[in-house]
Amino acid sequence: MMRSVLLASALALGFTTTAVAQSDKVTIQLKWVTQAQFAGYYVAKDKGFYKEAGLDVTIKPGGPDIAPPQVIAGGGADVVVDWMPSALAAREKGVPLVNIAQPFKKSGMMLTCRAETGIKTPQDLKGRTLGVWFSGNEYPFLAWMAKLGYKTDGSAGGVKVLKQGFNVDPLIQKQADCISTMTYNEYWQVIDAGFKPEQLVVFKYEDQGVATLEDGLYVMQDKLKDPAFVAKMAKFVAASQKGWDYMRQNPDEAAKIVLDNDASGAQTEKHQKRMAGEIAKLLETSGKGKLDPADYDRTVATLLASGGDAPVITKKPDGAWSSAVTDAIK
Repeated sequence: MMRSVLLASALALGFTTTAVAQSDKVTIQLKWVTQAQFAGYYVAKDKGFYKEAGLDVTIKPGGPDIAPPQVIAGGGADVVVDWMPSALAAREKGVPLVNIAQPFKKSGMMLTCRAETGIKTPQDLKGRTLGVWFSGNEYPFLAWMAKLGYKTDGSAGGVKVLKQGFNVDPLIQKQADCISTMTYNEYWQVIDAGFKPEQLVVFKYEDQGVATLEDGLYVMQDKLKDPAFVAKMAKFVAASQKGWDYMRQNPDEAAKIVLDNDASGAQTEKHQKRMAGEIAKLLETSGKGKLDPADYDRTVATLLASGGDAPVITKKPDGAWSSAVTDAIK
């Protein structure tokens, strides 16, 4: 009899332990492949910040065929990294994503042009062929063109859009006058291809007044009704911020940690160190990753002003961000 009681107790304890372990697991889906753009998460895992918080974190790299909103809607992640235009567009289409933290304060998006084309100002873009990323990345561009009053269907008085792959080939091969680049990635690929900075003209979305928030953390809305989930996300965001703070102070070491996690072997140390240095310039520095409501309002206003035949969002979102998680950080 005693043996049965002990066995039952052990089984019960085993189930309880398993349940606790399960509740501490977190899966994050990145927006793109393993690179220094996501160094904070890799550093937090490598340095044991997640483990110290009692978390077992799985980091899932993204890629050209992976859409974070689809992944989380299908139950493939607890939290995703996405740009706010993409997240708000997904929300309006029925995927109730909510921003719980915003590690990135500034946008790294740019339009990079060959200086030989004679383009010097945004007004010179009229009639030009411009490389644009899609899969949710086109929204800030469309908002900018709407602000300039340029149609994007190739008609007279507008611009011709070239659907750009996630590379810089259209600029190098002169298929486009300008292409989409990030301050921390593709711009340097152009430089590495042999261009000198003076041979390029860049337009930063931040400078053009159409910058939208990038690389925020998003969860499904109904999950925030669970206090245990909110508490777990608070630990995750706090530990991730420790990772970002460490990365900002030690960009070269952070780059090496990213390289250690790059299963593809496609990244180079030179490029990742450079990327880490540029990413550090975009981060929110208060230490808590809180979303600034003013930045959110600016992003929404930019997207609503985009208009056009296929607007990013058609109305002001309701409940698209929450401070519940950052407020719960101890």
